[in-house]
Amino acid sequence: MNLPDPRNRDIVVFVGDKLVPRDEAKVSVFDSVVQGGDAVWEGLRVYRGRIAALEEHLQRLQDSAKTLAFSAVPPSSEIRDAIFRTLEANGMSDEAHIRLTLTRGEKVTSGMNPNFNQSGCTLIVLAEWKPPVYSDSGIRVITASTRRNTPQCLDSKIHHNNLLNNILAAIEANVAGVDSAIMLDINGFVSETNDTNIFIVSRGVVCTPFADACLPGLTRRMILDICNTNRIPAEERNLSLTELYTASEVFTSGTMGELTPILEADGRVIGDGSVGEKTRALQKLHRAFAYEHGTPLPFAGA
Repeated sequence: MNLPDPRNRDIVVFVGDKLVPRDEAKVSVFDSVVQGGDAVWEGLRVYRGRIAALEEHLQRLQDSAKTLAFSAVPPSSEIRDAIFRTLEANGMSDEAHIRLTLTRGEKVTSGMNPNFNQSGCTLIVLAEWKPPVYSDSGIRVITASTRRNTPQCLDSKIHHNNLLNNILAAIEANVAGVDSAIMLDINGFVSETNDTNIFIVSRGVVCTPFADACLPGLTRRMILDICNTNRIPAEERNLSLTELYTASEVFTSGTMGELTPILEADGRVIGDGSVGEKTRALQKLHRAFAYEHGTPLPFAGA
């Protein structure tokens, strides 16, 4: 097994109500996440003894579970404790990423009907040693033919595990030999990439699409708050591909990738092809903000 980080070979994972070794971290074939991708999730990052936006992530998890009418949802205090236990057991207090999953739980028989779920939710806390998924030096993207889900079909504000829409776009990026794919909404406006939110800098203004067909990401919110605090002009509005191609800077935002410059889109060089001044400034401001507003780990002395 060729792992990106060998330290992850011996991690323990929280599944259900206990910590188990990596090789034993499994859910039932009757679990809803297996039966229909029926689960909600969050991605969290650990910075020098603190978890960025922990309470906001826990609230969004609860909101998503409520929207999907999950039963017997564990309280945030219980989930928070499971996160701390997992990190402490793995000796993780920095440079770690957490994939937090809450499924509808185990069914009594196969099928999509939630009436078959009679055991309550399944909680999974998967913490790994993992740097940001993209390089600070920038990425190349294409525009996917797969459109982002319209809220008429599936509300993007539900942070759900049914990610085939995004995965199809990721396949297009892989085939094209680039790093990621821009997804448009049903009206042809830029929505997000297959795994991150997106920003452009145009005439000195930082712009991001309305959170209609895209996830209103927590890192996205941080960037807007940082811009407001530092008097950097910023706005949410519809963005066309032409505006993206002709922007002076483009970058993505997300817990997995933090802030990542886009240097080329559909063969068009963005700006002068290098990381922009505002992007570099916001990268530094974001990392400081994520740490300063993070929740200290009780075992790390942060």
